[in-house]
Amino acid sequence: MSKYISTVRFRVKDGQSDEFVARELAMNIAEAAQTYIIKTGETTFAFVAIFESEQHLIDARPQMITSLDSVRDLLEEISPELGVTDPASGPVVLER
Repeated sequence: MSKYISTVRFRVKDGQSDEFVARELAMNIAEAAQTYIIKTGETTFAFVAIFESEQHLIDARPQMITSLDSVRDLLEEISPELGVTDPASGPVVLER
């Protein structure tokens, strides 16, 4: 089985970055082998979760949705097409 990664890009409302990180810290995605929050700009962040298999990723989706719902009020729209998140998931094709 290959590893899978799920990422979500966020734009947080001004002044809400600390609250965003605090709420994310309170969440635990049990099926994930590792999770990261990356600060990519003043108010932009990315969530990265690494899973041991596609099934672990599938099993974690309800928890990831709960996590998103817990911070939704802190997020700004990225674009009309994307809304408040820009998610992407898939299998790892290169690991070094």
